[in-house]
Amino acid sequence: MNKDRMTKWARLAVGLCSLALIAVLFFPMWRIELGAPQYPEGLVLLIYPDKLGGNVDIINGLNHYIGMKTLHTDDFYEFKILPYIVICFSILLLLVSVIGKKKLLNISFSLFVAFGIVAMIDFWKWEYNYGHNLNPEAAIVVPGMAYQPPLIGFKQLLNFQAYSIPGTGGWLFIGTGIVLFLAVVSEWYAARKSTRSLKSKAGIAVTALLAFMITSCSRGPEPIVVGTDHCNFCKMKVSDNRFGAEIVTRKGKIFKFDDIHCMLSFMQSGNFDRASVQDVFLTDFSGRHELMKSLDAILLKSDSLRAPMGGNIAAFRSNDSLQYVEAQYKGSVLHWNDLNNK
Repeated sequence: MNKDRMTKWARLAVGLCSLALIAVLFFPMWRIELGAPQYPEGLVLLIYPDKLGGNVDIINGLNHYIGMKTLHTDDFYEFKILPYIVICFSILLLLVSVIGKKKLLNISFSLFVAFGIVAMIDFWKWEYNYGHNLNPEAAIVVPGMAYQPPLIGFKQLLNFQAYSIPGTGGWLFIGTGIVLFLAVVSEWYAARKSTRSLKSKAGIAVTALLAFMITSCSRGPEPIVVGTDHCNFCKMKVSDNRFGAEIVTRKGKIFKFDDIHCMLSFMQSGNFDRASVQDVFLTDFSGRHELMKSLDAILLKSDSLRAPMGGNIAAFRSNDSLQYVEAQYKGSVLHWNDLNNK
């Protein structure tokens, strides 16, 4: 057996990575989300490999007041070359998969990591320049204040909450790097210790990561943390985990509430676009108080429940749980459509 030949699972994994990089061209690689009281739905700047997307015009209008330069796709040379770099890496990984040489795999991984480091440094410099090089004659000038968004994570900028996270394309890119790393390491170990168990474990790990790459695009509900999360309507800190609710919009924005009443009030307010809702989740009053889709829930309305903000509505996943609680708290049984259509 040729020691420089890659195993079948590694060649397959690298081949799938080649396809994943093609998909990167069609999704945003990075997203910067901005939240503020005057924008309850939030604003988002999407950074694709070849353009800017999202609420660019609104963000440019806000940036004008604080003296930041406007954002235009044509101002960034990176958008002209990045798609070609991604395509080149996709072709390179396809060749690695077809030729199956470990040396070529190692070279490809090294180049991929080097490019990732250079790209993040360039992104940080871009954020720094836009956040620090401000017009001194702007309408709003705060001495010593800079508006550089976080490279990754959260940062408070005046009354705006800024979140910087990878987009779908970014997660595909990161997942590709992880799979390549595992392929390099497992091939090195396979050369040192040619055992079936090692190959099996490495194959399972790569399979799991490939599944992660596929599923990382979607954003589902997030657990509501008592004592940490705040209600997006009444602004109170969540103190009871039995009555919580959550909205996930089509853009992936998440709104949390300490009471179903707060969520309904939020949805019915003039500041929220109900058409933007992708899913609504309610907390199961019983058991481990996990979130479930509102259409799957059975509701009990009773003044004896004493929910945090007076909604006095509890959600249940099963009839058994409902009947047990209903014996203690007499009330009316409802379904989500009974509330949502009001």
